[in-house]
Amino acid sequence: MAVNTQETFLYNQPPKNDFELKIWCAFPGIYNFGMSALGYMSIFKLLDLQKNYFIERIFVDTEVQNTKLQTKEVDIMCFSMSFELDFLNIFKIMEKFKIPLKAKDRNKNHPLIFVGGPVVSTNPEPFCEFFDIIMPGDGENIVEIMECIKKNKDLDKSELLKRLDELKCLYLPELTQYNPSTREVTQNGHKIEIKKNLSKLSNCLCTPILTEQSYFSNTYIIELVRGCPQKCGFCLASYLNLPVRFAEYEQIIENIDKGLQYTNKIAFLGALISSHPRFDDICRHVSKKIENGENIELSISSLRADSISPDVVKTLVSAGQKHSTIAIEAGSDRLRKVINKNLTHEQILQTVKIARENGLKGLKIYAMIGLPTETQKDIDEMIELAKTLKEQNKGFDFTFSFATFVPKAHTPFQFCQREDTKSLEKKYEYIKKQFHKLGIKARLSSVKWDYIQAIFSRGDRRLNEYAQKVYFEGGNIGAFKSIYKEMKNSNLLPDADYYALREIDFTENNPWDFIKTYTSKEELIKENKRLLG
Repeated sequence: MAVNTQETFLYNQPPKNDFELKIWCAFPGIYNFGMSALGYMSIFKLLDLQKNYFIERIFVDTEVQNTKLQTKEVDIMCFSMSFELDFLNIFKIMEKFKIPLKAKDRNKNHPLIFVGGPVVSTNPEPFCEFFDIIMPGDGENIVEIMECIKKNKDLDKSELLKRLDELKCLYLPELTQYNPSTREVTQNGHKIEIKKNLSKLSNCLCTPILTEQSYFSNTYIIELVRGCPQKCGFCLASYLNLPVRFAEYEQIIENIDKGLQYTNKIAFLGALISSHPRFDDICRHVSKKIENGENIELSISSLRADSISPDVVKTLVSAGQKHSTIAIEAGSDRLRKVINKNLTHEQILQTVKIARENGLKGLKIYAMIGLPTETQKDIDEMIELAKTLKEQNKGFDFTFSFATFVPKAHTPFQFCQREDTKSLEKKYEYIKKQFHKLGIKARLSSVKWDYIQAIFSRGDRRLNEYAQKVYFEGGNIGAFKSIYKEMKNSNLLPDADYYALREIDFTENNPWDFIKTYTSKEELIKENKRLLG
């Protein structure tokens, strides 16, 4: 589709002239989703504010004939990658525009391919052969990188990459080698270290372009918090974004007022927005506006399950929100303690009571199955909790949403074993049956797709060829299985459980160790030992 003309820009685009850099800013999803992705749109705004950059948005549903630039005119194509399976849509876009997938197969008639986002900020190795430039961490310094490219774009690619290497904030796979025996990434025979980019949250991120066509139609999204202070042992959203950073209260208020000049729909974004030290004051600001007659629809990503304010709930209800979300992660106090989720059974009951008594009609409750040390007793306590919640809150709408534990790089549980598929499916069948008896909705992730995610989450460079073959075979679950079996039988890949299921020894090198995050590997090991003994 063409970029929607029914768009309201909330920033002043500079007059454009003498385009020195031509950029495609690509999102691995359809237009509707991309326009609601605050990180992607914020990067687009940063680049669009440069007067000598020509920048165009590209989505999965962008038609080739509707782009202003032809592929050969583009200097650099930037992707965001939030989920492991985003590679399928990235490849779809590249193929549509006749760009070879592997970096080694591209030439001067093709754009440089750049990527950032959570997946490549933690473990880029399974996808590194497709990208020329990988930026781990926050994206606020992207203009500095683009300026270096602009100044050196006439050089041969190998020379350009050497100049970019001098910035010391990028991973440039073409300059490196991977040894599957030692599981080390090296450059010129030496182990490399790439420090994850870390930005202050001094400038509060907010929606730069409004449109009815976005998934959150005409909604002005404001980032309140980056990261989560709870630091659950499995949680990438927490550990990837440490240290936790809070947007300044004054900037949040200023942006709320700005957004309301264009729309009545406001949304607060963050892994745990209610952890903002002035969250109650922020909600009070919105509440006063509603009391003064303003028609405001406010939505938030989730509530804290351990401390919820009646006034906050009342604000949400007065702003039109009927349902919200809490994450309890595990069914028992014991298992929540193991994962560092400081939340008790009584706190959950109290949170739901406050939500119901102050006007919410229902809650979605996130939980995880297959966490380290989980027993049948923990699952039974989850079911008993659900039963108690229903009995104590007649007419209140509950939906439990379950996913299986996937070990993530750069978390304390990256070393942990994942339960096998048959065992997890058996647990899911039990949960499904018990929740059906209770009359409570239970949504279950696909154990098989979670397993595929786990392969890539802790995979290495050998998976690049696998990813490409899977894409050309249709990208369905059957392709993932058959191609893996074929490559394993040809001794091109180890057993899939090597990546997805096994426990990793603390002394092993990991393919992602060269990415240096706020929390060191030694600190992750220490926290793993503290939580799991």
